[in-house]
Amino acid sequence: MPRATNSPASRKRRKRILMKAKGFRGGRSKLFRTAKDSVYKAMQWAYRDRKVRKRTFRGLWIQRINAAAKLNGMTYSRFMEGLKAAGIELDRKVLSDIAIKDADAFKALVQSSAKALEEKAKQAA
Repeated sequence: MPRATNSPASRKRRKRILMKAKGFRGGRSKLFRTAKDSVYKAMQWAYRDRKVRKRTFRGLWIQRINAAAKLNGMTYSRFMEGLKAAGIELDRKVLSDIAIKDADAFKALVQSSAKALEEKAKQAA
C-alpha cells in the first residue's frame, strides 16, 4: 500500500511559498527549499523595516521642519519648545507638510512659537 502524502495540501503549501518568491533571482524563485529560506528571510526583513520606515520618516520630517524654521530665523528645538509652550499640538508629519505646502501658515506658527517663548522667559524671570 502506498504511503499517504496529503498531496493537495502539501502542493498548495509549496505553491504558496513559490508565489511569494516570484521575482527572486535564480533558484530562489524556482526551487522550493531555497525559495522557502529566502521567503522566510524576506519576511523577517519586511517586519524589521516596517519599524525602520517609521524612524526614517520621522527624521525626514524633522529635517524639513528645521530647514523651514531656519528660513524664519529659528532653530528646530526652539521652534518645538515654543509650540509646546503655546499649546499647539501638531505632530511632525503635519508640521512638515505645512512647511512644504503653505509657507505663510508655517511663518505664523513660527511667530506664535516665538511669542510663547518670550512669555515663558518673562514668567521664568
